[in-house]
Amino acid sequence: MSDLLRALDRLRKTFNRHDLDALAECFSPRAVLVAPDGIGQDRDEIASYYGQFIEAFPDSACTPQSVHETGDTVIAEYTLTGTHKGPFIVPGGGVLEATGRPITVRACCLSYVEDGLIASHRIYYDQLELAAQLGGSLTFEEPELLTER
Repeated sequence: MSDLLRALDRLRKTFNRHDLDALAECFSPRAVLVAPDGIGQDRDEIASYYGQFIEAFPDSACTPQSVHETGDTVIAEYTLTGTHKGPFIVPGGGVLEATGRPITVRACCLSYVEDGLIASHRIYYDQLELAAQLGGSLTFEEPELLTER
């Protein structure tokens, strides 16, 4: 296994163990995480980002579907599963209390690796897919923005 793949595999394993201290160590000290629902700009913020998800989905697990490397970048497609058992911050900053609903979310990430540590980690997933599984929907708060065709 290459150093690039090893770095991402280590992240997956620490996430699945819910070991936030070890997870933080997967990243370089000044690493950046960018996701649809947040940005982390160092190890502590990145661990906090994952910690909020783990609090909301304490049985969460990441299962890789495909992993590829190109240059210093690893591209991974994976599935996140879990059960919503804790508070979850939703788009707009509100908090959704536990629904008990299971989730299965397809996602992708691009990770730039330097010296065996993740320096940049970009996560992509469909927030609407997750919201629908938690009982949410797509709404528009300002009806005047909608026009008839």
